[in-house]
Amino acid sequence: MNRRHVLKFSAASVAMLAMRDAFAQSDAWPSRPITLVVPASAGSGTDLLAREVAHRLGVALKQSVIVDNKPGASGVVGTQAVVRAAPDGHTLLYTNGSNSVMAPALVKTLPYDVQRDLQPIAQSVTGGVILSVNPQFPAKNLTELVEYVKANPGKLTYGTWAVGSSGHLMMEWLKRQTGMQITHVPYKQVTQLLTELSTGVLKIGWTDPASPLPFLETGKIRGIAVSGAVRLPRTPNLPTMGEQGHPFESVGWFGLFGPAGTPKPIIQRLSDELNRIHATPEMAAKMEAMNVGMPIAKTPEQFRTIIANDLQTWKKIVADAGITVDN
Repeated sequence: MNRRHVLKFSAASVAMLAMRDAFAQSDAWPSRPITLVVPASAGSGTDLLAREVAHRLGVALKQSVIVDNKPGASGVVGTQAVVRAAPDGHTLLYTNGSNSVMAPALVKTLPYDVQRDLQPIAQSVTGGVILSVNPQFPAKNLTELVEYVKANPGKLTYGTWAVGSSGHLMMEWLKRQTGMQITHVPYKQVTQLLTELSTGVLKIGWTDPASPLPFLETGKIRGIAVSGAVRLPRTPNLPTMGEQGHPFESVGWFGLFGPAGTPKPIIQRLSDELNRIHATPEMAAKMEAMNVGMPIAKTPEQFRTIIANDLQTWKKIVADAGITVDN
């Protein structure tokens, strides 16, 4: 056997041994409780969704799944903890699109690369953000809102829950599409934004899909539009931006990730289990109560493609609007 054949044989042997070790590791998995890192505070929307997933995933895997809240730095603290974890399927990340595709678009100094350092497992919840106004505001739909703002350039403000939030980026995109001139006011809490929107201190605001429900249902604020391609389950009469002439198909989502290098059999098992969980009536009811939808089941690679496409979309919006955020 010549040297070339020896090298080829050695490389093939190493690959086969690595594959055998990965499958052996996956056969023994999970061998201990799984930590589900949530880069948000307890009681937040991300946390509530993660706990629903953790409970049902634990039942399916016959192993405890423990939620570990690690808020801080717009999701960086929790995400970095998973990036640094052993890729053995016992440390996972449950996070939202804001942390996964908007933060990399906004912050150039992140200590990790989402596409390189994380392994997508399954897309979880999907849903748009809601644009609302004070009931006394003259606009009753998106066309009227755009016309009113354009007729009063620079005189109005709109609120969101943070600089660089999906609401902020959505409005900056809409401004470039329509020529509106309106100033952004970031709030520290959505509850404060909703209070000021309902009392008229603020005229226009963006929120997540769940927080404004009590205000919308009692008429304290008026819904104008929802981003994304579909209407939301608890607000079926609220049309999308696309239905009102301003299509924006990228939707908000939550998802499950592992550290890069996690064995493929483990990733596939987690993906299959989470997709099965999403298909249950019980999970659908929970998500409907939170005014979000369940995505069509996707493979890890399909989810990776969504992340790559969304990242390019948000990078362009950030660049066009000249938005910068210091991490």
